[in-house]
Amino acid sequence: YRPLEDAVDPSNMLCAGKDSSSVVEWAQCPGDRPQSQQLLEAQLSYETEWDMVNAVSFRKRRSSNMEGDSHERSRWAFAFSVSDLRSVTVREEGWTFIILQLKDSSTPLPHLHFHQGGSRAFLDSLRRFHIVRFIFITNYLFDEVADLLGEVIPGLEINQQEEPGFEVITRIDLGVRPEVSRKSPLTADDWARHQDADGRMKDVPDLKHAVFKGGLCHALRKEAWKFLLGYYPWESTHEERKTLQREKTDEYFRMKLQWKSVSEEQERRNSRLRDYRSLIEKDVNRTDRTNRFYEGIDNPGLVLLHDILMTYCMYDFDLGYVQGMSDLLSPILYVMENEVDAFWCFVAFMDQMHENFEEQMQGMKTQLIQLSSLLRLLDLAFWNYLESQDSGYLYFCFRWLLIRFKRELSFVDVLRLWEVMWTGLPCENFHLLVCCAILDSEKQKIMEENYGFNEILKHINELSMKLDIEEILQKAEGICLQIRSCKDLPRPVATILGFDVESRCADSTGCGSALASGAARREGGISNGHLRESSCKQSGRGAFVS
Repeated sequence: YRPLEDAVDPSNMLCAGKDSSSVVEWAQCPGDRPQSQQLLEAQLSYETEWDMVNAVSFRKRRSSNMEGDSHERSRWAFAFSVSDLRSVTVREEGWTFIILQLKDSSTPLPHLHFHQGGSRAFLDSLRRFHIVRFIFITNYLFDEVADLLGEVIPGLEINQQEEPGFEVITRIDLGVRPEVSRKSPLTADDWARHQDADGRMKDVPDLKHAVFKGGLCHALRKEAWKFLLGYYPWESTHEERKTLQREKTDEYFRMKLQWKSVSEEQERRNSRLRDYRSLIEKDVNRTDRTNRFYEGIDNPGLVLLHDILMTYCMYDFDLGYVQGMSDLLSPILYVMENEVDAFWCFVAFMDQMHENFEEQMQGMKTQLIQLSSLLRLLDLAFWNYLESQDSGYLYFCFRWLLIRFKRELSFVDVLRLWEVMWTGLPCENFHLLVCCAILDSEKQKIMEENYGFNEILKHINELSMKLDIEEILQKAEGICLQIRSCKDLPRPVATILGFDVESRCADSTGCGSALASGAARREGGISNGHLRESSCKQSGRGAFVS
């Protein structure tokens, strides 16, 4: 590219052959082609402020009267291969300017300023190179995803916010996806071997790795989930945990008494509490009613489910209750069989999931964009197909992300998936790779059957209760290892999966203890048994589509 003058003489423009992907400043080479062909191609390639060239063919201008001007122009000239381009950032400061960054950060490039517009045409032209794809959505594209999600998810409001820009990725060879295997669930004997005489857990990274690879036998879940969710500190003793449990029991019933003691007259003047109670009662009566723990009329499990959710409204009144939260509590209460323990484990889980249910639903928007980025890296052809069918924003994965596959898997498989994800291994945002694994298994049918918008949505919805969790986890781990081994991994993808701050695993499976720091971050800021204070400053409720 080169900036063009306000008054452009097309005869001084040259479009060279399409055998190169370099961009340079250029001048006319009269002997290269017939003048008529040069003029025609020049007119076809001309844009308001920039001109596209596809090859390197230029020489210095010969003008004794313009030597100073030529020297000034050549001072700002630069050339590079598009394959060396790492990112393109678009910024607004009165006018648009674009920052190009090469993979070799030691070679800074001048910023490209568009004082009279034309930045979108520049980006559109850049897309014509088959090796270039964008994996971050800018503001003007964000309008499109907002409109699309707004149609599919009634009540969802998406506020346009400034995005960090574009990330350009070249076609990357991810290599062969490694074969991985799953193991048997951790047994009570295995767990006991990781406990010292005082009850402290030892070799925690190895223990987490074992849980990630095989899950837990059901008899262990009641105790192990409290550690995985951060309710119990790993280094705590038996006595310390008893003390903690007494304190948390007192705290729970103080909060429960708050809503229990509200009279009918008071509640008539408190519309938010009244709305929370009404929505909770509706959802409780239709949550997992086929499960023996919740089936039948006047089931005590339903009473506990109701009371815990009402008490959570006292714990975090800004968020209160949003449809879908009962789906997150149900498996936890089923495992704990204890009101207080289930509440505090649910609080810990909600610390991770909080943004999914906030009024702005920033967590959902971010995850959908991140998932799109991962899918484009893993299978650009499939992503392009989805894009061609108006499904590129993966809105059909909304429910997967919102309640962590709760309605896609059998109840038993949900227990397995959640405990695996709570280890924080083998990377951050592993649930996004679980999404990629499911889509990878379904892409052939979707593309071969030439499914359109409605067929894709219907097909994904019909996967519910038909998925094999062990097969999915195996494939998702393989995808993680495949991406981790990529030497030229785009920085945004590395950030999504936490590879930019975590050291590479040293063991052969790629899922060793080196990722423990990432697990701590994924546990919602819970450490040493102290639950973080709710950071939610927004009121109102999000939207959920069943």
